[in-house]
This record gives sequence, structure tokens and C-alpha cells, in this order.
Amino acid sequence: MTKIIMTALASVLLLGLSGAAHAQENLPNMPDPIKNLAAEGAQIRYLGRDYGFDSWLTIKNGQEQYFYVLPDQSAFVMGVLFDPKGKMVTLDQVQRLRGSGDDVLDSLASEDFTANEPKKEFEPQSTSERLFYDIEKSNWVPLGKSGAPVIYAFIDPQCPHCHSFINEIRTDYLDTGKIQVRLIPVGFKDETRAQAAFLMATPNPEERWMRHLDGDTEALPAKSEISQQGVQRNLAIMQSWKFNVTPMIIYRGVDGSVKLVRGKPKNIDSLIADIGTRN
Repeated sequence: MTKIIMTALASVLLLGLSGAAHAQENLPNMPDPIKNLAAEGAQIRYLGRDYGFDSWLTIKNGQEQYFYVLPDQSAFVMGVLFDPKGKMVTLDQVQRLRGSGDDVLDSLASEDFTANEPKKEFEPQSTSERLFYDIEKSNWVPLGKSGAPVIYAFIDPQCPHCHSFINEIRTDYLDTGKIQVRLIPVGFKDETRAQAAFLMATPNPEERWMRHLDGDTEALPAKSEISQQGVQRNLAIMQSWKFNVTPMIIYRGVDGSVKLVRGKPKNIDSLIADIGTRN
């Protein structure tokens, strides 16, 4: 039931990604956990106040979440809201946002929440584990099915080697659910940074990315008004580790060690064998 609800909400969000965006004004106080998500690069949108709740939508790592703040600001809940007759209020809120033409989820684009960024829970000791920790905390979008062995890959939306890499594993490994690739979008020029931001903001990133690979020039529009904070964080991670090519692939091998592949792998079969796959 939950999956059906979230699919319906995602569909409404997708339909709304065509109008002109405008800034939200007079926003209420936001709980610190939502501010922290914004600091991490999540796209945030205020859905309005219904039944006394201030309502927020966030999108991070390809997943949308809905938050409802209690009238006295003492606490908040995450989930979807129903009225006394069982009608889904959350769906109406998303449709209302779409109808306003306010379809870009970037209400915090002009604000700096760096000071609210949560501290690391622990500090990995080895260099490779520090790298993997940073990669896991990046802003990524998933391709493939959850539960499968994971590959992380920094990608530029217009990088032909990135396109080639995904296309080579698409049919035999992604579509069959044997592996999952978590794309970490970056951009080395204005247009690709805007496309990367759109990819992270859309509620259906896998569909959009695959359409982009198939030559759909409208799949990843370069909307300059979308917050690029998440893309900049990803670029900062690349720069801090002195990565300068895409794709840059990071994964944990079958022996548990952290592995790097700079550029498109020369031997896909060897890479897949070192990751292990789900049968």
C-alpha cells in the first residue's frame, strides 16, 4: 500500500516538472533535521499548512519524504497525511504545488545551512574507509534495484564515457537486478551542473537518466533556477580526493576492501566479478 501511495505522489511531482518556478516566501520555521537535509544538498519545498500542520517535501538520493510539523513546533512526524474521511491530503498538497507552477524544489537555494550540517557520527581511521564514508554521504541517485551489490560512480550528464559505462551494464546487470549503481551527479560546466541538479531534484531519476542515454534531449533540462547545492557538495568531494575524471567508480570488493576505477572500466566482466552480484 505504501509503495502505491509513493508512486502516485511521484507521478504527480513528475507531471509538475514543466512549469516556471518561483521563490517561496514567508516560510515558517523549519525543524533542524530538515535544515540538515538541505545542508546535505536535498531539494526542499514547503507544501503549505493543512489541519494545523506545516508541511514539507524533501527529495534526496532519488527519494521523496513528507514532514508534518505540529502546531506548537514541539515535534514533527514523517509520512503522509489523511483527512478524517481517509482522503490523502498529501496528494492534494503536491497537486496544489504543481498547480501553482512552483514545480522546482529549491526553496532553500539562496540560504546557507552549512552551520546546521550534522557532525559525523564517527571518524573512519584508514584513508580508504574515510573515502568510502564520504562517498556514501554524497548526493546520489539510484539505478537498479535496492538490495543488490552497490557501485558508486561520479558522472557528468554529458560525459560519453559515463553513458557508455551505464549502457554496457544496463541490460545484463541493472535491468536484471544483479547490481545497483548510485550515480553521484557533478558538472564541469554551467549546463551540465544544471542538468545534474535536475537529475537529483526529479522524483524519477532512473527513468530520466535512461531517457537521456537514449537520446531524449528533454529528459534532463538545464534549469538554472534549481538549487545546485547538492551538485557543489559532490564536486567538493571529488576535489578533496583529487578526482578529476568521470566516470569515477568506487565500490567495495568481495574481499571487503574499497576499490577505485578511474574512467570507464576496460573490463566490465572483471569489475562485476570483483563486486559480486545478486543471483
